[in-house]
Amino acid sequence: MKKETCGIFIHQIHNVIEKRMNNQLRKQGLTFSQINVLATLASTSEKKLSFKELEKQLALAQSTTAGLISRLEQKRMVSIYGDKDDKRIKYVEITDLGMKCCENAEQDMEETEKELVSCLSEAERKAFFSLLKDVKDTVTKF
Repeated sequence: MKKETCGIFIHQIHNVIEKRMNNQLRKQGLTFSQINVLATLASTSEKKLSFKELEKQLALAQSTTAGLISRLEQKRMVSIYGDKDDKRIKYVEITDLGMKCCENAEQDMEETEKELVSCLSEAERKAFFSLLKDVKDTVTKF
């Protein structure tokens, strides 16, 4: 007997969203994970983060983050450079091409999210978002 849990529901929702977004992003030669990196960088004031900070914000392993960054660098969507004072620190910065791709994907992402919560009232959407944020904030402390 399979027990329904929050974790299972979240995983199933994530899989559906990721599949749909990957299908839509394929025309740009990107994946959902890659656009997530670009969107995270685009949302910062300086359009850049250290590798460590990006790993933390994405809640991904160092090796996974490095692979995503490497593929985006090959596509000229990001640039990588070291800190001038501390050579151990590497930064990743979104390029103009990366920004353009991120903007193009934004409409698809908004449409997907709109459909995701279409069964909820406006008040329920706000409460749902707030609750999801609380859970995300909790799990990122682990």
